[in-house]
Amino acid sequence: MSPIRGRATLIGLTAILMWSTLGVLTVASGAVPPFLLTALCFGLSGLVATMALVVSGRARAAFRQPWPVWTLGVAGLFGYHALYFTALRNAPPVAANLLNYLWPLLIVLFSALLPGEKLKAHHIAGVALGFLGAAFLVTRSGSLGGGSMIGYGAAFAAALVWSTYSVASRRFERVPTATVAGFCLVTSALSAACHFLFETTIWPATAGQWLAVAGLGLFPVGAAFFVWDHGVKHGDIQLLGAAAYGTPLIATLLLILFGHGTFSGTTALACLAITGGALIAAKDMLLRPRRSPTGLPDSAQPTRSADRGRR
Repeated sequence: MSPIRGRATLIGLTAILMWSTLGVLTVASGAVPPFLLTALCFGLSGLVATMALVVSGRARAAFRQPWPVWTLGVAGLFGYHALYFTALRNAPPVAANLLNYLWPLLIVLFSALLPGEKLKAHHIAGVALGFLGAAFLVTRSGSLGGGSMIGYGAAFAAALVWSTYSVASRRFERVPTATVAGFCLVTSALSAACHFLFETTIWPATAGQWLAVAGLGLFPVGAAFFVWDHGVKHGDIQLLGAAAYGTPLIATLLLILFGHGTFSGTTALACLAITGGALIAAKDMLLRPRRSPTGLPDSAQPTRSADRGRR
């Protein structure tokens, strides 16, 4: 791997670490309503990124994109985070977080339906295992009241939105990473409007909760989108994709570590099923042979001894 590609891959991997803190920081932000929290986080990340673009003189080029780009970007960011924050406000955090992290599994499933791809037996097996884990988690959590079911539904919908957004983004691979700053600003404005229409305002009550909101806006709901975009465009996308399947494990362990859940047998089995299903579904990607600069798999490259024998 070249130094440039290796550096881009390392940059992309930091997004996975940042996304792993999304659940614990959301819970730490207190009782802030979902749309208000989305508005605050994306407002911060969008303003910071836009100021950097203005200083560098790249704002106009970044924001001059066709409407389908804006529609997909805003729908993905706004829809996913509004649903995710709703899930964590209305269901046990560990369970909601694990359900949300069905998105790597769904990305594999949806990618197999793209032109030139096809659905194989291991895709179906992986999806089935992941959904069995999700069903086991919901039915055995002991919290099947109305509020929890709203939260579970929002968590699954969040996974569906993010996986759809991620796969559909392949149509716009030439759109510059800097455009994400505009998506953040529009998402913040839409979230603020929805907050004023549908929610009662509850601000963070302590300095710690404000710090959690700032941490969300700067990292998992901010910088993570930019470094991930850079990584998948210029780094090793196979390695990045495989690493994403560790996100639910790290996120769940962080929630438990900070006292927002317990590592029960139900949690362990669901975590193994969801993550294991994703790994099975991604078998082609994980076992795909590396290609040398000649374009052939490493195993197909002629050895030096063979070359000398032919000479």
